[in-house]
Amino acid sequence: MSNGERIGVFGGTFDPVHKTHLDIARAAREQARLDRVLLVPAATPPHKKGDVHTNAEDRFAMVAAAVAGEPNFEASRIEIDREGPSYTIDTLEALSSIHPGCLLFLIVGFDSLIDLPRWRRAEDIVARARLLVAPRPDTAGNAQVPYADRCQLLRITPSAVSSTEIRKRLAAGEDLSPWLPAPVLRVIGERGLYHAHY
Repeated sequence: MSNGERIGVFGGTFDPVHKTHLDIARAAREQARLDRVLLVPAATPPHKKGDVHTNAEDRFAMVAAAVAGEPNFEASRIEIDREGPSYTIDTLEALSSIHPGCLLFLIVGFDSLIDLPRWRRAEDIVARARLLVAPRPDTAGNAQVPYADRCQLLRITPSAVSSTEIRKRLAAGEDLSPWLPAPVLRVIGERGLYHAHY
């Protein structure tokens, strides 16, 4: 059934997941004609050690709430349920085994694309998955684009919204409804997330 299925893989800490994440995932789904988009919270992100403010189960709950009712979106536990650091190549290889014959598309922000050559087994990543790249406000000023022949730049208005800024505003008690989906705000409130960190 999965032979030739076009699967988008959107990983990250999602600490918390916000509306820009969903906008990027929707753009990838439509522009790359994806059959499904997996949002994959990292259990132990190797690039952000010590900079994760909520546990993996809370972050998964926020992602699951955010994608509920969104066509062809799924919250994936593939990294949370795997021991050790959450390396992208391990996730792509596992998905290839679970969905034989699928076509994988890795959804990344432009800042992650610039850093990608330093990721574990970067050449294997780009051999296994086509890159769908979300622009950042400073994208146009950077001429050095790695793996340009494997990239598709998504047509989406760049956003400077960051999870760091959102966490600060949450801790200050500000209204985050313009940035966070209502189901995510509900999970944050029910679980008392972020308020103790600032």
